[in-house]
Amino acid sequence: MAFGDQPAYLRVADDLRKKIAAGELPPHARLPSQARIREEYGVSDTVALEARKVLMVEGLVEGRSGSGTYVRAQPVPRRVVRGGFHTAGETTPFRQEQADDRITGTCEAESEQEEAGGEIAGRLGVEAGERVMRTRYVFRSQGEVVMLSTSWEPLELTGRTPVMLPEEGPLAGRGVVDRMAALDLVVDNMAEEVGARPGRAEEVLALGGVPGHWVMVISRTYFAGGRPVETADVVVLAERYRIAYRLPVK
Repeated sequence: MAFGDQPAYLRVADDLRKKIAAGELPPHARLPSQARIREEYGVSDTVALEARKVLMVEGLVEGRSGSGTYVRAQPVPRRVVRGGFHTAGETTPFRQEQADDRITGTCEAESEQEEAGGEIAGRLGVEAGERVMRTRYVFRSQGEVVMLSTSWEPLELTGRTPVMLPEEGPLAGRGVVDRMAALDLVVDNMAEEVGARPGRAEEVLALGGVPGHWVMVISRTYFAGGRPVETADVVVLAERYRIAYRLPVK
């Protein structure tokens, strides 16, 4: 077997990856044992072990205690549709995060006051240590957790008002646009940035992934007259979702 100039463990991992993609090692098939890899590719135990680790980190295979390592069934990516900031009107927290009307879902939310750390303070345009309302959401569709979200709002704007808690009070669940309008603040702009990083253990567990999975993070900030009034991070599993945007043409 002719190999290129890559390190041996990457060459072995690449060949096994191609077999998985071609269906030679179909979903739920047992990956060749370490001894078999060593024999077939003429490499050491260390190289065989490292090659298997690469495939595990990539989410292509998974270890089963006392049984071995098996090829994972890869999910068909679905879309998380984004649609710009929402104008006033009755809606739901799920619809505020998913602009595709064909997809329905529910959410759970929990709010708590905290001091803004440096990053969140910068995004909100406040001093580090200022009090903010943090709300954590878990969004479900057909019983499956599809996304997590954490939002922060400066209490200098909402504190001691009827809309201080996003999911309680007279405008519970109505979203940032409606709630800020009740404070005479007109939300007129929104900015989003999409990035990727390794998922934190608690995120991956909540989203139904496995350790090592990467997540996509949508960092969103709402503005009223140039002033940030809310910022949030929306988290989805990278292997399961694609971010799609529907934006108005002006």
